[in-house]
Amino acid sequence: MRLRPFAVLSTVAVSALLLAGCAGDSGASPSETPTASADLCEQVAAPGAVSDGVTVEGEFGEPSTAKFELEQEVPELQRTVLTEGDGDRIGEGEYVSYAISAFDSTNGERIGDAGYGDAEMLPQDVLANPTLAQVIGCATVGSRLAVAFPAQNGAPSEIYIVDVLKAVPSAAWGEKQDPTDGMPTVKLAEDGEPDVSVPNTDAPKELQISVLKQGDGTEVADGDTTLLHYYGVDWETGETFDSSWSKGAPLSIPGNTYVPGFVQALEGQKVGSQVLVVIPPALAYGEDPEAHDLGGKTLVFVIDILATQHAPAAQ
Repeated sequence: MRLRPFAVLSTVAVSALLLAGCAGDSGASPSETPTASADLCEQVAAPGAVSDGVTVEGEFGEPSTAKFELEQEVPELQRTVLTEGDGDRIGEGEYVSYAISAFDSTNGERIGDAGYGDAEMLPQDVLANPTLAQVIGCATVGSRLAVAFPAQNGAPSEIYIVDVLKAVPSAAWGEKQDPTDGMPTVKLAEDGEPDVSVPNTDAPKELQISVLKQGDGTEVADGDTTLLHYYGVDWETGETFDSSWSKGAPLSIPGNTYVPGFVQALEGQKVGSQVLVVIPPALAYGEDPEAHDLGGKTLVFVIDILATQHAPAAQ
């Protein structure tokens, strides 16, 4: 089974199906994509005879069945709005969740589905992916699209049904919680970027976790791949040493293969949450300062959990 597309996925399970997917990293800054225009509506592919001729059976948000004339020539990417959603329009810098059903245009056979149910995909920045911008662009949430892809690299032309499921905020949106005594304090900029003040006390010897905002989404499980923003501070100096905010986009790493304390702070938390964690050296980069630049250091992270994608079930 293979799916062509436009998704820049960060999951081993689904990216194995893609011809043009980029597994493992959705952290590239939109500004690093030279072909991406600021106006998403201008990038949308025009409808054509093939995409206009597609009819669909099935409910929005569930795998669908497409009917179309077989063996039609698809000279270029075509995109038709089958039903327009009544949600907000996708805007610049927003991450969008979507699902797809794909079909071989030569024989009508189903190639596969992704983004539905257990086959979830992480949200993507439309502006950072030119093909995704051509397909989804500034569509409204709740829209269903028919997309015809030209033949490529020996693969036949393909028909995709795309459901635009939701837009995901770029910062944690959960309900604010009372701060925990003795923990670092966090102030947020207007865009959600944190500023951390470390107390003038000895660093704790044990892992400390505090939820600053309580989300209501899916719980992060062991082995998940999570889309997140993070801001890291050295307890001793109070200075930041790394931040996804400074890089311009959230990060995802397949399987959440971060340092142990960071992973423990994620597991069991709900999407939409903001988590503050203080990690002792043993659960970070170890006690030896010569083994790593951050060796021997107690680290403080503020983590915004934007989405999570469960690991595929063992077959």
